[in-house]
Amino acid sequence: MHAIDLFSGAGGFSTGAAMAGVPVVWAANHWPLAVQYHAANHPHAAHICQDLQQANWQLVPAHDLMLASPCCQGHSKARGKANGNPQHDASRSTAWAVVSAAEVHRPAAFVVENVPEFLEWSLYPAWAAALATLGYSLAPHVLDAADHGVAQNRVRLFLVGTRSKAPLRLSLPAQDALHAETFVDFGAGSWSAIDRPGRSINTLARIASGRTRHGDRFLAPYYGSGSGETGRSLRRPIGTITTRDRWAVVDGKRMRMLTRHECRAAMGFPADYQLPETHKQAVHMLGNAVCPPVAAKVIKELMERI
Repeated sequence: MHAIDLFSGAGGFSTGAAMAGVPVVWAANHWPLAVQYHAANHPHAAHICQDLQQANWQLVPAHDLMLASPCCQGHSKARGKANGNPQHDASRSTAWAVVSAAEVHRPAAFVVENVPEFLEWSLYPAWAAALATLGYSLAPHVLDAADHGVAQNRVRLFLVGTRSKAPLRLSLPAQDALHAETFVDFGAGSWSAIDRPGRSINTLARIASGRTRHGDRFLAPYYGSGSGETGRSLRRPIGTITTRDRWAVVDGKRMRMLTRHECRAAMGFPADYQLPETHKQAVHMLGNAVCPPVAAKVIKELMERI
């Protein structure tokens, strides 16, 4: 079995494939830095830096499994906009690369990862119909990473396509959740005093609320809804890791943002997985990534069923 990885980004899908025993032979992304680090972590794969909507699929090696994570921002409730916004319409259109690649190679199966709102895309029926014309049946699986070996609540769609008459529903039983305390290192990072000049009144209020609920050590997101009002216990999974710093660690009278290494662990990447030295770049890559343990579980079950 061999796989290719479209929109490979930080390499979460490729890492999950490796965990499942499926080598990735080709990977592509439009961001040079992402391609650089994917190649560093997956040196045995061929790499290309290109807009995949203009790829020559005949140059791609033969494969049994296609993995793809088209741009999700145009679908996400957090960042997506209505049809007619050129930026987000262009974002959504990246999914058509999956169809053009499948038309040329007809792999035995593919897995597309995205936000669940992908299924609500106005062109999803047409997109699914195009794949059906190529002989694929689609089975959507909406999974929370916290149920599948990752210390993070991250709900994502894994759309499994197989060349079969009926959609293939995978058996993916949930497991006990890991907690954020498994990766938060109180001896790491750059700490600052909570009660310092210039600290936002709203931030101080949220931290006070979190301390009331969780004691001196907890997580505090920089958002004014959900856990942003109450903080989050370290004895539960962290909330979704995003492309920008979101989660602060509170320890008594001091606080700091998560380090890139903690974000890497929260996503389920191996501890030796190479990341950019620049914190902002590393967090951006990780926030867009697929959680490797979840990908591994999906791919392993899929390979056993086809």
